[in-house]
Amino acid sequence: MKRIGVYLAHPRPSSFNHALYQAVVDELRGRRCEVRAHDLYAEGFAPLLTAEETGTVADAGATTDPQLALHRAEVATLDALVLIHPNWWGMPPAVLTGWVQRVLAPGVAYKLGTADGEPAGLLRAGRALVLNTSDTPGTREREEFGDPLERIWAACVLPYVGVTDVRRTVFRTVTDSPADERAEWLRQAREQAAALLD
Repeated sequence: MKRIGVYLAHPRPSSFNHALYQAVVDELRGRRCEVRAHDLYAEGFAPLLTAEETGTVADAGATTDPQLALHRAEVATLDALVLIHPNWWGMPPAVLTGWVQRVLAPGVAYKLGTADGEPAGLLRAGRALVLNTSDTPGTREREEFGDPLERIWAACVLPYVGVTDVRRTVFRTVTDSPADERAEWLRQAREQAAALLD
């Protein structure tokens, strides 16, 4: 049985991000996966990195924060990750950025011999699916901004922790999208989540 972590970062329960999250979780559970589903805002995940958590070389060690301990323990056991969030200022929402900084810690998600050395990814999850929503047209995103979310996930974060197969889809533009287009996007999200199991 595949174990997949699904992480949502959007504060509004009526958002299309929430619909994506529910569709992905339902699809994976329907395929008999063990799904660890986390709505980071609803759970009140604390994103602020503490002074003690700022190391990059020494193992993070144990934490007294039970929520953080749970997330660190879970992420180490996953076969794949799904990250769902909007594009806000070319960045993930702060709660997800904080999750990355606090959960994907040294000794949990990667190992460094020296501060300037090459990381060894520790996660067993070889695949990740990133689903983004955006109101920026794709051409403008690429030509003016250089698609910063692609750089964040596919170049900076996920390969660093050992995820070599990074898949990403952007649904755009969301705010004024009609119901039939949203239904098609949800179908695509289900299909892409199922493809993680191949």
